[in-house]
Amino acid sequence: MEKSPPWFASLFFIALLTAWSLVYAEPYELSQTDVMEPKTISSVDISLFGVKLGDSENKAVENLITEHLSGIKAEQEATFIFLLDQRKPTGPMAGVRIQDGKVDLLFINNRFAFKTRGVFRNVLNSESPEEIRKLLGQEEYGDENVMGAILAYDKQGFHVNYLGKDINIEFAQPH
Repeated sequence: MEKSPPWFASLFFIALLTAWSLVYAEPYELSQTDVMEPKTISSVDISLFGVKLGDSENKAVENLITEHLSGIKAEQEATFIFLLDQRKPTGPMAGVRIQDGKVDLLFINNRFAFKTRGVFRNVLNSESPEEIRKLLGQEEYGDENVMGAILAYDKQGFHVNYLGKDINIEFAQPH
C-alpha cells in the first residue's frame, strides 16, 4: 500500500477546519455582535437576547420575560413576545413568534436600532431600499412600489420590509 505524502495530512486538516467553520458559523447576537459581512449571516445563527430560531417557548419566556433586560419591557400576547423600549413604549421594537411550542420567527425594527450591532444597525437606519441593497447585496426577489419595499433574502433566512421611516427585519428558517 502506498503512503500519502506528508503534506497531504496537513491539507486534509485545513480542508476539514474550513468545512467545519462553514457548517458551524459564529453566532450573531443582535444586541452584541458587530458582524459587518452580510453574506456570512444566516438566520439560524442569529439570536435575540439568547433566543434563537427553534428554541423552546420556555427558553424564550425565561430569556425575554423572566430575565430582566435593562431598559426593556417585555409583553406576551397570543403567540408573540414583544420587547418595548421603556423610554418610549410606542410599540414593539423586537420580538419573537412561537408556533407549536418553538420559536419560528425573530423580528427587529428601527426602534431597536440603538440596541443592534453590526450590519443590521445600518439597515435599520437606512434611508432607501437602494441603501439597504448596498449593505446586504441584491435581494433574491422583492417588491418595490410607492408605499415601500420588501427585500427577500430567503437563502439566508430574512426579509427586510422598508416603509419609509419604518424598517422591519424578520428572521425565519432559510429556504
